[in-house]
Amino acid sequence: MIDFELTDEQRLVRETAAEFVDREVIPVARDNDRNERFDEGLVRKLAEMGFLGAIVPEEYGGRGIDYRTYCLIVEEIGRGDSSIRTVVSVQTSLVCTPILRWGDEDQKRRWLPQLCSGEILGCFGLTEPDTGSDAANLRTRATRIDGGWRINGRKQWISNGTRAKVALIFAQTDPELKHRGIAAFLVPTDTPGFSASAVHGKLGLRASDTAELSLDGVEVGDEALLGEVGDGFKIAMSALDSGRLSVASGCVGICQGCLDASVSYSKERIQFDRPIASFQLVQEMIADMTLDTEAARMLCWRAAWLKDMSRPSTTETSIAKLYATEAAVRCANLAIQVHGGSGYVDDYPVERYLRDARVTTLYEGTSQIQKLIIGRAATGVNAMT
Repeated sequence: MIDFELTDEQRLVRETAAEFVDREVIPVARDNDRNERFDEGLVRKLAEMGFLGAIVPEEYGGRGIDYRTYCLIVEEIGRGDSSIRTVVSVQTSLVCTPILRWGDEDQKRRWLPQLCSGEILGCFGLTEPDTGSDAANLRTRATRIDGGWRINGRKQWISNGTRAKVALIFAQTDPELKHRGIAAFLVPTDTPGFSASAVHGKLGLRASDTAELSLDGVEVGDEALLGEVGDGFKIAMSALDSGRLSVASGCVGICQGCLDASVSYSKERIQFDRPIASFQLVQEMIADMTLDTEAARMLCWRAAWLKDMSRPSTTETSIAKLYATEAAVRCANLAIQVHGGSGYVDDYPVERYLRDARVTTLYEGTSQIQKLIIGRAATGVNAMT
C-alpha cells in the first residue's frame, strides 16, 4: 500500500529545497531568462546543496536519497525555474543513473563523484536531427577500431551540450540489428573530433544550455563503452524512465507556481470594488489548477514509490509524465488568464511558466509516445511496431 505521508526527513528536505529556491533561484530567474544566461554560479550552489546526483549512493558522491525525496527536490526547483531544473534532471536522471546502473566500477569511480559534486556536467546524446521518437534508427555510427571505437554522427536538442565535460553518446554498431546493435559510450567532450554549438531562439528554457553535437571521427577506448554492445537501447530507455519522472515532478512545480501566483494576484487585484478572487469564474480557474496540481503530484509520488520498491514502473511513469506535463501547460494558460494583461509580460512568472512548460510535452518522449506506452500496457498490443 502506498503511504503518501512524508517522513520527517522528507519534510526537512522539501523545506530546505523550497527555501533555497526562494532565496537563490526565483530572484534571478527573470533576468536569466531575458538574457538567455546559463547561470554557472547557481549550478555551483545546486551542487553545494547536494541536489546534483542526489539519488546516487554516498560511496559515489551522492546523497543516497529515495526517488520520492528526489521528486520533492525537483518539484521545488521546477517551481522556481525550469531552466535550472533541466540541469538537475539531465545530470541526475539521464547521466548519473545510467552510469550507476550499467557502468563498471572504474566508470562509476571516474565519473559519478565529479558529476555529483558539480565539478563537471554531463549530457545525454540520444536525439538526432532525423531521429526523435524512433530511437532505434540512429544514424550515428560506431565502428570497431584497434583497442576501441570510432564514432561519427550528429546529435540535436542536447541539454547541457556546450557545458558538458562528458557526453553519453548512443550510436549504432550494426544497422541490420536495429535496436539490438545500439551501444552507449561515455565520451569526454575534449576528445578530438567532438564539437558542440549552442541552439538559440528557443520559445522557453532560455536560461538552459541546448546544443547540437557533432562527432567527426571521435575515437574512444573500450573503457568508454557503457554496458555491452547491444545494451544501448535498453540503457537509453531505462534512463528516460528515470528522466520522465524528473520532468513530471518539475512540472508539478510549474503547476504549484501557477497556482500560488494566481491565488496571490487574485486577492490583490481589485475590479468592480472587490478582489477578483471573489468572482466565481476566477475561482473555477483556481480550482482547476488545484485539481491538476494535486493529481499530478500524486501520480508522480506513485511512480516514485514503485521505483523505491524496485517494482515495475514504466507505465506509471509514463502516466505521470503525460499528465503532469499537459497539466503544467493547462495551469500556466489558466494562470495567464487570471492575471489578464499582466500575465502576458514577465513582471509575473506565469508567462515564463507557459513557455517553459510547452517543451515538456515534447522531450523525453512526446505526449503521444506516452499514450502509446500506456495503450500498449492496457491492450498488450504494441502500436509502435
